[in-house]
Amino acid sequence: MKNTIPNRQALCESLLELAKTDKDIMVLTSDSRGSAALAPFAKAYPEQFVETGIAEQNIVGIAAGLAHSGKIPFVASPACFLSMRSIEQVKVDVAYSNTNVKLIGISGGVSYGALGMSHHSLQDFAVTRAIPGLTVIVPADRHETKKMTEALVQHKGGVYVRIGRNAVEDVYESDDYEFEIGKAVRMREGNELTIIAAGETVRFALDAADLLAQQGIHVRVLNMHTIKPLDNDAVLAAARETGAIITVEEHSIFGGLGAAVAEVTAGGAPVPVRILGIPDEPAIAGKTAEIFQHYGITAENITQIAKTIVQGRVTTG
Repeated sequence: MKNTIPNRQALCESLLELAKTDKDIMVLTSDSRGSAALAPFAKAYPEQFVETGIAEQNIVGIAAGLAHSGKIPFVASPACFLSMRSIEQVKVDVAYSNTNVKLIGISGGVSYGALGMSHHSLQDFAVTRAIPGLTVIVPADRHETKKMTEALVQHKGGVYVRIGRNAVEDVYESDDYEFEIGKAVRMREGNELTIIAAGETVRFALDAADLLAQQGIHVRVLNMHTIKPLDNDAVLAAARETGAIITVEEHSIFGGLGAAVAEVTAGGAPVPVRILGIPDEPAIAGKTAEIFQHYGITAENITQIAKTIVQGRVTTG
């Protein structure tokens, strides 16, 4: 494993560096500075930090007010609450009011694994990408988190970001690459199938591609870090050039990355799309790795699905 720091730590490190020269950057937490790894920011820049306590709806409204005053507020709150309990404020105070608020949903997906459905955030992509005017991003590793944070300071408008709790392995060797909101990154080349992943599942997609390459099957891998606006051009090119797509996400199979990809292909380049995610049930409780294993969100299972699709096309072709 090349790296074992959580993306939340990378977010804090990036904000600490950016805030040295940009005093408009504000960080707000809802009794979550510890879980968001933002305590160092609160200590270094107390005048640029707001603690609201457990008040997830209020924190969004306060951030919107700060944005109206010219500030660049970053709200860090558990994704399960920020994307559900606060969703009316997100819709009205941020998106509809077109305020420059960066909503950071921490401990997203099944990061709070043992706490079960109340703390899992497996519907956040579905609800946030349905809100007009709201950008939705999920970074894959520390390098992408750094690049994303820098881009968010420059970006004007409301953004929902999901960041996990656990340490993640690098998918990039460094941050020396071009990051653009709304543009997928092609991580592997191939013409037999495309794997599209986002967030922490990008690592699984890359590992699966490497396993497949060892067996003579070459697949394309897209890191779709921006769920909305989706990179339609990358999706359509993948469909037309590779003929089949597997999507991998730490989210319900309904309304997330897979659904967004299927919507694009259905209207422009119909191909088989296999959506790998959490089925329509309360996800099991357990460690994150155990939950991934239970639902087949692993490099080994992605490899097997891809082989079945590719071999089936060869047989029927």
